[in-house]
Amino acid sequence: MSRIQRLSPRLANQIAAGEVVERPASVVKEVLENSLDAGASRIEIDVEAAGSKLIRIRDNGAGIDSEDLPLALSRHATSKIVSLEDLECVGSLGFRGEALASIGSVSRLTLTSNPRDDSSEGCTALCEGRDMEVQLRPASHPRGTTVEVRDLFFNTPARRKFLRTEKTEFNHLEEVVKRLALSRFEVGFMLRHNGKVIHSLASANSVAERQRRVAAVCGPAFIEQALFIDVQRGDMRLWGWIGLPTFSRSQSDLQYFFVNGRVIRDKLVAHAVKQAYRDVLFHGRHSAFVLYLELDPTQVDVNVHPGKHEVRFRDSRAVHQCIFSGLHRALADVRPVSAQPTVATPEGLAVDTQTGEIARQPGLGWGAPAAYSPSSMPSLGQAREQVRSYAGLHPAALPASDTPEAVPPLGYALAQLKGIYILAENAEGLVLVDMHAAHERITYERLKAARALDVIPGQPLLVPEAIAVSEREVALVQDHADVFARLGLVVDVAGEESLMVRQIPVTLRGSDVAALVRDVLSDLAEYGSSDRIEAHMDEILSTMACHGSVRANRRLTVPEMNALLRDMEETERSGQCNHGRPTWTRMTLDELDKLFLRGR
Repeated sequence: MSRIQRLSPRLANQIAAGEVVERPASVVKEVLENSLDAGASRIEIDVEAAGSKLIRIRDNGAGIDSEDLPLALSRHATSKIVSLEDLECVGSLGFRGEALASIGSVSRLTLTSNPRDDSSEGCTALCEGRDMEVQLRPASHPRGTTVEVRDLFFNTPARRKFLRTEKTEFNHLEEVVKRLALSRFEVGFMLRHNGKVIHSLASANSVAERQRRVAAVCGPAFIEQALFIDVQRGDMRLWGWIGLPTFSRSQSDLQYFFVNGRVIRDKLVAHAVKQAYRDVLFHGRHSAFVLYLELDPTQVDVNVHPGKHEVRFRDSRAVHQCIFSGLHRALADVRPVSAQPTVATPEGLAVDTQTGEIARQPGLGWGAPAAYSPSSMPSLGQAREQVRSYAGLHPAALPASDTPEAVPPLGYALAQLKGIYILAENAEGLVLVDMHAAHERITYERLKAARALDVIPGQPLLVPEAIAVSEREVALVQDHADVFARLGLVVDVAGEESLMVRQIPVTLRGSDVAALVRDVLSDLAEYGSSDRIEAHMDEILSTMACHGSVRANRRLTVPEMNALLRDMEETERSGQCNHGRPTWTRMTLDELDKLFLRGR
C-alpha cells in the first residue's frame, strides 16, 4: 500500500456522495428535510424521468443569505448544530452538513435563495460536479429556496447504470414524499412527475384534515378500517392510526412510525407492534399503521445511522411498553358496533350520533336477557334455559330491524346455515357469524382473564436443570429477578457463567426449559422485556379454547345463537378467532340490493 495521504476534495466528495446519494429518491429526501428544517409551509417538487434528468424543489422557508451560499455547498457546513451539546438533543431532520456538497459532486446543481420578502434580492449558486468551484450571480426569487438538480450521476456513469427502471425509481421517490407528508401535516406538498400532478396535499391542521391526508397517502381503505389512538405514558405520547386486524397486509409496506417527526424503521418498535397484534393477526400477515411517538429529544439518539433511519432510545424498555400497551389495549377494546347513528333507546343504550357506536350503560346489557351474564360463563345449554325464562321472551317477539328501536350491533339470529354459520339481522342488513371461531375467541379470552387474576402457578422440578450462559446473561437474571418470579420461573445463579432452573410454570411442563430461558434472556437483552412465557401459555390456552368451543355441525337454538352474539359484543378481540381468522362479516342492505340489481 502507498503511504498515507490526504484525499483530494473531489474524491472525498465522490465517496461522501456514495453514502448520501444512492438514487434520485435520496436527493429528494435530503433537500426536503432541509426545506422542512427551514420552516417551509409549502413545498413543490417537480421531477423528470423519475429524477435522473431533473429534480426541482421550491419552498417558502427561511432562505439563505447570498454570502452563505458557497458555504452551504461545502462539506460539513450546517446551521443546525454548533456544539456537542446540540448533538445530544437534535431537533432538526438534517444536521450533518454533507447533503448539498455530495449532491453537487454528482450532478449539475443550482441553488437559488432569498431570505427576504423582496423578490429582487435573491442569489443563485451553481456547482457542476467540480472541486467546489461555486459560481454566484444575482437572481430574482421570492422568499425561500429552490434547489435544482439536473443530470444526476452525469460524471459517474458507472453509478448511473445501477439505477432501475423509471417506474421503480419514481416509486422510491414518491415513497419519500409520502413519508415526509405524513410527518408534517402543517406543510402543504405538491408533487409533479413529467408535468403531471401526482399529489396535491393542502396543509392539514384539524383531525378531519389530517385524516384526509392519511387517506390520500395510504388509501381510503386504510382509514375506513383503522382505529385512532392517543396514549400518554409519563412524558411520552403515542398517537396515530392503527389498522384493524381485518386490514392485514401480505407485506409490511404500510407501516409508518415517526419519532419526534422523524420517520424510522426500528426493530424495537417492530417487536412491540408485532407483540400487540400477536393474538389477532392471521399467520404470515402484517399490520398497517401510521404512528407518532413524541418524547424529550434528550431521550433519543438520532446520530446512530448515516441515513438517520434508526435511532437509539435511552429507556428502550419504557418505549417498548408504551407502544405495546397502547396498541394492545386499543385492539382489545374493538367491539362490533352499529354502522348507523341512532338515538338513546328504552333499553338504556347510550348512542354516539357522531360515530354510531352504541355504548353500554352501567348495569344494563345489550338487550339480551338480564339473567344471562358473560362473566358467569354458562354453557350454551344453560344459556338457552336462561333466555327462555326471561319474561317469557320468544324470538318472534324480538324487535325487527326496520323499527326505530335500537338493535344490537350483531342483531338477532334468524337461522343456522350448514351447522357452521349463524345468520342474523341487524339495523344495517345481514350479519354472518362463524360460530366455532366466535365461541373459540370468547372461551380463550375468559381463560386468559382467569389466568390474569392469579400469579402464574409454578411447578418445582424434581431435578433442577443447569444451563450454561454468558456473564451478561447471568447479570440479566439478577437484574430482572422480578420478571422471572412473575412468570412462575425460579432461576438461580449457579456460577459466573451458569444458571440453575428450579421451577417452571405448571402449564409449561414438558417444554424445553433451557430453550425457553434462553429466549426470555434474549428478549430482555434486546428489548428490556419478554412475553415468551405468556406467548407459550397463550398457545396452550388457545388449544384448550379450541377443544372447549362449540364444534361445527352442532345445531343451536335461536336463543343459543342470540346468547353467542351478545357474548361477542362483550368480548375483547371478538372480531378474530385465536388464529387471526375473522369471526363475522356484515352485508348492508345497499350491498344486497346491488347484488340483486334492485333499483336499477
